[in-house]
Amino acid sequence: MKHYLKKLLNQENLTLQEMKDAAETSFADHISESELASFLTALRAKGETPEEIAGLAEAIRNQSTQTTHELTSVMDNCGTGGDGSHSFNISTTAAFVLAGAGIKVAKHGNRSVSSKTGSADVLEHLGISLSFSKKHVAEMIQENHIAFLYAPHVLPGMKRFMTVRKNLGIPTIFNLIGPLTNPVDLDTQLLGSYRRDMLPVLAETLHQLGRKRALVINGPDYMDEASLAGDNYISLLEEGNVTSFTLHPSDINLPVHDNDAIRGGDAKKNAAILLDVLHGKTGPYYDTVLLNAGLGIFANGAVTSIQEGIRKAEDSIQSGAALEKLQRLVEYSSKMTSEAI
Repeated sequence: MKHYLKKLLNQENLTLQEMKDAAETSFADHISESELASFLTALRAKGETPEEIAGLAEAIRNQSTQTTHELTSVMDNCGTGGDGSHSFNISTTAAFVLAGAGIKVAKHGNRSVSSKTGSADVLEHLGISLSFSKKHVAEMIQENHIAFLYAPHVLPGMKRFMTVRKNLGIPTIFNLIGPLTNPVDLDTQLLGSYRRDMLPVLAETLHQLGRKRALVINGPDYMDEASLAGDNYISLLEEGNVTSFTLHPSDINLPVHDNDAIRGGDAKKNAAILLDVLHGKTGPYYDTVLLNAGLGIFANGAVTSIQEGIRKAEDSIQSGAALEKLQRLVEYSSKMTSEAI
């Protein structure tokens, strides 16, 4: 660890393999919390590279008992969090729309950290299990096109860093890493980040992690989701190349809504919003989900334009397909719980 720390203090970048080695070393009991804190601080001060972010993500994934290579053509649409917007659970709602559009989704998420309600909080309120096994995840993705992977359940190795992060009290690489540690091998991804300056870096990181296609987005007011309040900043990874552009609601014939119009609340309120959207209730919440689901469908490569993705997202909701994916996941959770008793 000291060798890698010295390199970082000398403003030298670590290779992907060096970062994997350093991260794997950090899981060892003999590495102190002060050493971990020094490493994370030095990395932050130098600035994280795609290779370093990818190396840490791979090391964390390798610690998971649920890492799977059997599933194909799977995507995730998880964001980093950390934007402080207190919006409703946009990506969680959009995940069911993606599944209803025929896309296989391994939805990775956690409880609330910077927002009032995390994806795990709202899904648990709706009756979805947070303890799907590797077998359950595979079955649900194959049969229902969506499963939920609760981060602490599938990535127990992350606990080692929680105290260090809390004590440091500053943003570190771990504020970027969450959506990259999904233990399911992903082919495509929609990644939201509160760090607008890191969009191309994160897109290149996804390339390092083997994504065939991806979008990395930062919305108005630095949201880690796309929103209809103004320009969205986007980096597209396609065939190994990264290109960046902005997207305004007027570009895709969607109305402008202020971010205050998509605020959420506790798990009960956000669950009600999610159900309203999947039942087709129109308004700012609905339009915001159309935007994010449309971007997800485009990121997946199922369509050739964002506009076409939005149309496909609306079909998923209006046909009842998105709601059915949620209902089946709740039913599967109930059955799983009954069998365990």
